[in-house]
Amino acid sequence: MIRRSPAAPPRAWSQAPGSEQRAAPAPPHRQPPPRQQPPPRQQPPSQQPPPRRQPPPQQQHQPRQQPEPFVDKRRAASAPPPAPPRRRPPPVAEPEPRRRRPGGARRTLRRVGALLAVLLVAAVAGVVYFDGKLDRIDALADYEGRIGDTPGTNFLLVGSDSRIGLTPEQEQELATGGDVGPDRTDTILLVHVPSGGGATTMVSLPRDSYVPVPGFGQDKLNASFALGGPQLLVQTVEGATGIHIDHYTEIGFSGFASIVDAVGGVDICVPYPIDDPLAGLQLEAGCQELNGAQSLGFVRTRATPLADLDRMNNQRLFMSALLGKATSPTTFLNPFRLWPLVSGAAGSVRVDEGDHLWNLGRLAWAMRGETVTATVPVGGFEDVYGVGNVLLWDRERAIQFFGALEQDQQIPADLLAPAP
Repeated sequence: MIRRSPAAPPRAWSQAPGSEQRAAPAPPHRQPPPRQQPPPRQQPPSQQPPPRRQPPPQQQHQPRQQPEPFVDKRRAASAPPPAPPRRRPPPVAEPEPRRRRPGGARRTLRRVGALLAVLLVAAVAGVVYFDGKLDRIDALADYEGRIGDTPGTNFLLVGSDSRIGLTPEQEQELATGGDVGPDRTDTILLVHVPSGGGATTMVSLPRDSYVPVPGFGQDKLNASFALGGPQLLVQTVEGATGIHIDHYTEIGFSGFASIVDAVGGVDICVPYPIDDPLAGLQLEAGCQELNGAQSLGFVRTRATPLADLDRMNNQRLFMSALLGKATSPTTFLNPFRLWPLVSGAAGSVRVDEGDHLWNLGRLAWAMRGETVTATVPVGGFEDVYGVGNVLLWDRERAIQFFGALEQDQQIPADLLAPAP
């Protein structure tokens, strides 16, 4: 058996037998070395142009990002044209906060100060003007043996029944009763303002008080006014009370009514119904507002159960209400009330030669708050020949009563009550 050797792997043509005898290949052709180019001339960085960005290769067959909607041309031809796009209003910018200029507060203060200065000057000018219109008389003339000055400030308020300046129509409206001879007084009030503060005291001096009248003997208190005017009245009051009078104020019928009307009326709580044809007064009991004519009748009427004693109570009640209304903010802050009030008071009030408008203001201000009202201690009534029915003082209690005011003290409570 013949063994065959394994087949040898095929050889490449170069490895075929007899290839060794072939000519050796020629050596490779040497190429000359490349010519070296000179390096490019470099420009300074500031002059070198920026490198050009190569555009990206164009991409063909790139799909679109958003598909186009299908449009039906037939419907689009018949459809109305689309509305123009609605423009939104531009946003409103918030206003910047107003910056305060430097010195604005100072200018405001200067303006307020200037306004206050103008008002102050106007007020002073008004006071000086109306003070010059006051009717002055020599009521507080010195006399031999006059009582020296006592502590505190004492005002004598007198309501005169003078008809001077009234027309016949005004006399009928105010029910004055026409001319009745010499001037008399229906209201005599002594007001004590303590020097150290405290309550003001208002004392009614009955007009029919039987007291010594200098130069005329014993007579009624209001007779001194008819016999010697304000001077004799002041002298009689000082001698009967032992109190030095510092200021004198007198007001007549017309001035009384005008002052009440100037403040817009006075609120009074009438304790009982009053029907007095002589005073032209008809009032129901209860709180009500009285005008000038009604107020005048209210302080003059004696058509009440206690006659003169009720009248004195009504006078004190009215004076407190009037002065409280005159000094209230609704009056002195209202020029339409303050001007007629001051004008009416200046034109119808008589004062002493040494008194001024600010003295009246001090009196009104002192009575705006708590005020103690009282009547001279009464001892009884008596008919005196040639004089008529008079009112007698309780001399022992009256001395203690006025002694407290003379010492600038409050009147004891037991002296304020009627005598048992």
